[in-house]
Amino acid sequence: MGWRLITKKGANLSEIIPGSHIGNIQDYHRHRYKQGIPEGVKDLPPGVALPLESNLAYMNGISFTKGCYIGQELTARTHHMGVIRKRLLPVHFSAPLPKDSIPEGAEILTESGKSAGKFRAGGGELGIALLKLANINEPLCLNIAGDKVKLTASIPEWWPKTASK
Repeated sequence: MGWRLITKKGANLSEIIPGSHIGNIQDYHRHRYKQGIPEGVKDLPPGVALPLESNLAYMNGISFTKGCYIGQELTARTHHMGVIRKRLLPVHFSAPLPKDSIPEGAEILTESGKSAGKFRAGGGELGIALLKLANINEPLCLNIAGDKVKLTASIPEWWPKTASK
């Protein structure tokens, strides 16, 4: 995900991290969407988002040895059974979307009209969505004000190579 620095005012960042560049908040969110990284309650709705579906195990955000956290038994059982049917994935739209044009939780459909998942967040032509893994290689679309907007899902390069389950 790059670097976040707290420095003294006027510090020369290219001296601290050679080859780096300073981005703005939109650059940060674009990068995060490309990588499929969730952030905050918009991407991880309380009471709805599950840690394994949100890829938190891949980011070392879940302990399978520490005890006593809410949802521990379900999370551990799902992890050890190895069956996760949905995951939070980066999505790329066929055209940039108007700002705030997609409601959170909007349904993503396959070409045949079957539910494939839910949109979580995005901007421009990028976003993240909770998708059924069985459908990620199919043509997908989202209905926005009566128009079908095509999108494609991808598996981030940083995922473990055995992350097909």
